[in-house]
Amino acid sequence: MFRKLFAVLLIATLGAAASAQTTAAPVQESSFWAQEVSNGTLPPVSERMPSAPLVVDLESKGRSFGEQGGTLRTLVSRSKDVRQMVVYGYARLVGYDQNYELYPDILRDVEVEEGRKFTLHLRPGHRWSDGHPFTSADFEYYWKRVALNEELSPAGPPQNLYVDGVLAEMSFPDPHTVIIEWPSANPGFLQLLAQASPFFIYRPAHYLKQFHADFVDKKALRKEIKKARVRTWAALHNDRDNMYKFDNPALPTLQPWMNASSGKSSRQLFVRNPYYHRVDKRGVQLPYIDIVEMTIVGGGLIAAKANAGEVDLQARGLDFPDISILKKGETDGAGYRTLLWSNGAANQIAIYPNLNFADPVWREIMRDVRFRRALSMGIDRRMINRALYFGLATEGGMTALPSSPFHDTANLYKWAIYYPAKANALLDEMGLTERRADGIRLLPDGRPMEFVVETAGERKEVENALAIVTDTWREIGIKLVMRPLDRDILRNRVYSGLSMAAVWFGWDNGLPQQYTPPEYLAPKHQEFFAWPKWGQYYQTGGQVGEAPDMPAAVRLMELSYNWNHTTDPQERSAIWREMLDIHAQNQFAIGILSEAPQPVVVSKRLRNVPETANWAWDPGAHFGIHRIDEFYYEDPFQQLTQ
Repeated sequence: MFRKLFAVLLIATLGAAASAQTTAAPVQESSFWAQEVSNGTLPPVSERMPSAPLVVDLESKGRSFGEQGGTLRTLVSRSKDVRQMVVYGYARLVGYDQNYELYPDILRDVEVEEGRKFTLHLRPGHRWSDGHPFTSADFEYYWKRVALNEELSPAGPPQNLYVDGVLAEMSFPDPHTVIIEWPSANPGFLQLLAQASPFFIYRPAHYLKQFHADFVDKKALRKEIKKARVRTWAALHNDRDNMYKFDNPALPTLQPWMNASSGKSSRQLFVRNPYYHRVDKRGVQLPYIDIVEMTIVGGGLIAAKANAGEVDLQARGLDFPDISILKKGETDGAGYRTLLWSNGAANQIAIYPNLNFADPVWREIMRDVRFRRALSMGIDRRMINRALYFGLATEGGMTALPSSPFHDTANLYKWAIYYPAKANALLDEMGLTERRADGIRLLPDGRPMEFVVETAGERKEVENALAIVTDTWREIGIKLVMRPLDRDILRNRVYSGLSMAAVWFGWDNGLPQQYTPPEYLAPKHQEFFAWPKWGQYYQTGGQVGEAPDMPAAVRLMELSYNWNHTTDPQERSAIWREMLDIHAQNQFAIGILSEAPQPVVVSKRLRNVPETANWAWDPGAHFGIHRIDEFYYEDPFQQLTQ
């Protein structure tokens, strides 16, 4: 029996989504595109909207209706961060609402049968940002011409399309229907589509065909390859096919804003998508804001520029230590407010010993749980909390936050109390008793225990916290060496096994529920810096990386498998608790502090920004879950002229 989607249990009727699909008034033409409509280069809005748009009743959400117009200014620290427009825009096939329940967004409806067969219903009349119809042909192109193409996908289709080693089957019965099915249940499939960095199972086929060998004359394709200065047509296609990177203005999009920038300027502009599928109940097409201006600056300048009133919405690049300067800017008349949102990450600062480190001596030591426990007990979290967060953060290891039903105080404090005597005893028990004259322990091969922790060098509080850890680890005979690197270099070193340890955030989702797939607790992803090679092994079906070879890691894989093969809420909850307990016992990631408030700078003229909210990467997509396309300016004309 087919059942419609409601929340993440995938079992009840689509009540919440249906309430949002109420009838809207006739759609009003945007003043931003009025000239293009007048001169005939763009059809009127009545012809640009899907026949069944997503109608948003803002009043039922406790928000006010806005008007179109204005330019929103925000900052990023790297050119690659233009992809935040895909994150913040948060147009997804299905997405999370503020209650973390799933609802159809780009899709008109979803039907799920036995948790294994997903029927996706598209919105008739929905169009890409260039006006071309968005249909099942775009899903078929991805499936047949990208995922199954050996040149574009040399490692084969993504692992997300496999369940128990069996590849999905996809069919396209009509232009507005896509069917994806497996022999057994895939309970986390819809969550993949709703991620901050989503699993894109469609492509703008009409655009990408001009770079695909199946559709273009070889001679013409060679000219394009030469022009792009790449070696193969696959490299050319992959360069143009960057839906998440969002750095190709020619690539059509379904996001609320489209890239309107040319060249590698430090000032990137994104203008409203004339074919966007969401409309408020009064008939005003979203997004309310016409233009997003994203300026690339040095990471250390973001707080200063926010303090000077040069942003309208900013959280990325701001951290707790910036609150004092931001509050000062408020009193100096910079025209903004500083909100403090809850942080949904499981930890603000976590140290990841790389269990796949290439050095065999260090690898054996780091795989001994006594060493990781000693490192954790050698951290004075209270001192760090008081010095950096005025005591407002939560001290302890990495586990589910108190808002999650799986929070366990015992896991928070397990091996996370500052206890240098016990830490020293554990290291002595390992046989690491030889020391230099300055008290630093020696490895079995005689080298000093210089533990190199690499950072992205983007957060001052991380470096300040590691400075304190350096002092307390010296008490247990370990010399911490901090090495700041570029973020991409850091990741590549971790993934290749060249990094001994790295510091990063904790799990993106610190608020799991029983319906949350525990993927990130099992060694399935290289992005978890403690086991990059194990994650690569899973992600590539064993073609790259190493198979997990520690009992605790193997058990986590078993539990993840068991969660995917049961629908019993009590059994799923029990699996979550065991996995969290395994992490607390093994200290795969050594958490330091959690729940430090996230400062969010908001222009005083910007409306519909929640006063209290969660700042979380996944699920949440930072601003995405709070529907930035519903934010508006009190006086957009005044804001634009200023």
